[in-house]
Amino acid sequence: MTNARPGSLPATDGATAPPSEAGHPARAFALLGTVQVTLVFTITLIAVPLPAIGREFGLGHSSLILVSTAYGLSFSGLLLFGGRLADRRGARVALTAGLVVFAVASSVAAAAPGFAVLVAARFAQGAGAALVAPAALAVLRAIIPGEGRHARALATWGGLSVLGATAGIVLSGVVTTWVSWRWMFAVALLVSLVALVLTPRWLPPVAPSGRATLDLPGAALATAGVTLVSYGLVVTGGHAWSSAAVAVPLITGLALLAAFAAAELRSRDPLLPPVFLADRRRAIGLLAIAFSAAGTAVTFLYLTLYLQQSRGWTPLRTSLAFAPYALSLVTVGRLASRLVVRFGARAVTGAGLAIAATGLFLLARLGPDTAYAAGLLPGIVLLPAGAALTFASAAVLAAGGVPRQQAGLAGGLMNTAMELGPTLGLALLTAVAAARASHATAAGASPQAATASGYAWALGTAGLAFALLAVLAAIPVPPRRSG
Repeated sequence: MTNARPGSLPATDGATAPPSEAGHPARAFALLGTVQVTLVFTITLIAVPLPAIGREFGLGHSSLILVSTAYGLSFSGLLLFGGRLADRRGARVALTAGLVVFAVASSVAAAAPGFAVLVAARFAQGAGAALVAPAALAVLRAIIPGEGRHARALATWGGLSVLGATAGIVLSGVVTTWVSWRWMFAVALLVSLVALVLTPRWLPPVAPSGRATLDLPGAALATAGVTLVSYGLVVTGGHAWSSAAVAVPLITGLALLAAFAAAELRSRDPLLPPVFLADRRRAIGLLAIAFSAAGTAVTFLYLTLYLQQSRGWTPLRTSLAFAPYALSLVTVGRLASRLVVRFGARAVTGAGLAIAATGLFLLARLGPDTAYAAGLLPGIVLLPAGAALTFASAAVLAAGGVPRQQAGLAGGLMNTAMELGPTLGLALLTAVAAARASHATAAGASPQAATASGYAWALGTAGLAFALLAVLAAIPVPPRRSG
C-alpha cells in the first residue's frame, strides 16, 4: 500500500533506534505508511454505501450527514492536541494508544446495531486516528533524520493520503455489492491489530521532547473551536447559512479559535507557536494540502451523486468508474518523489496544482448526459495526477526542516489541513452548486440538467481556486526559517 521498497530509504543514524528490527527504516516506513493509508481509507469507506446504511437503519438526510462526518469531526478537532501529545509524551506511546482506540472503535462500528452506536464508533475512530497520524510522522522524523532523505520520505508520504481516499471509494462499492458495508471496517481492524503487534518490534522508542507539560487550556480551545467550525460547515448541507443550526456553531467555533490565537501569543510554551506558521513555504504547503484534499473529496462526492442519482449507475459501476483515477494516482505518485528531488518542492507543487486545475476545468463541462469516456475520463485522469504531485511536494513544504521536537505538531497540522480542506470546500462549493442549480431551474431547466449545471459550476470554481494557488506557489519565497 506504500511506495516504499527495500533499500529505497536511508539507514537510520542509530540515535533513537536500538540495534534490532526497529533499526530498519524501509520496514518501519512500510508499516507507518500502511497505517496512514488506512486512516484516510476509513474516512471514505462509507461514501458509496451510505445510501445502503440509510436504508438499513431508516435514516434521514441529517442523520446520514452525521454518519458520514463523525469520523472527520473528531479527527480534525483533536489532531493538534494529538500532535503535541506525541512530541511531549513520546511518539511510539501515542501511536500505540491511538491504535488501540482505533481498533476497538472499528470492531464496534462493524457490529453496530443502530445509528447511535455507529456514530459513536465513528467518533471514537477519529479520536484514535488523531493520536496515530501525527505520531506516525514523528516516528518517521526519528527513523530518517537527514534533511535530504527525510524530504524524499515526506514526498512519498504525501501521496499516501489521497491513495487511501481513492481506495476507500473504489473498494467500498465492490464490497457493498458482494457482501455488506460492515466488512469495510474489517480492513481498519486488521491493519490496527497487525500494527499493534509490529510496532514494538519495527519502530524505535522515540524519546519525548520539550517540556513535559501540555498547554491543556490551549488544547481545549483549539479542539472545541475546530470541531464546532467543522460541524457548522457540515450542516450547511441541510440548513441555510443564516439558520441557528449553522450560525451558532460557526460563530462559537470562530470565537474559540480567536481566543486560542490570543492565548498562544501570551503563552510561554504554546501548543502552536505562532512562528511555526510564519514560514511562507509551510503556509503554502498547508494550503496546497487543504486545496488538494478538498478538490478530490468534492469531485468524488459530486461524481458519485451524479452517476448514481442522475445517471442511475449501480454502486459497483460507480466504483469501477474511478479505477482510472486510482491508476493515474498510483502511476504519478511513484514518480512524484523523484520530481521533487530534481525540480524542488515549490515548483512541483505549482505544477501539480495547475494540472489538477486543468482536470477540474474539464470536469466542469458536466451536463445531464455527459459521456463517460469523452466527457468525464480526461478530468478523472488529470485531477489525481495533479493531486499526487501536489500532496507529495506540499508535504515537503509543510513538514520539511521541522525540528524533531515539533515533528508531531507538523504532522498534526498537515492532517488538520487535510481534514478541514474538504469540510470547508464542500460547504462553500455546495453553496455555489445550489445557487447555480436554483438559477437553472428558474430558467426552465429540468431537475437533472439543473443539478448537473450546479455540479459543473462548483467544479469550475474549485479549478479557479487551484489555478490561483498555483500562481501563488510560483512566486519566490525567502529561505525557510526553522522552528
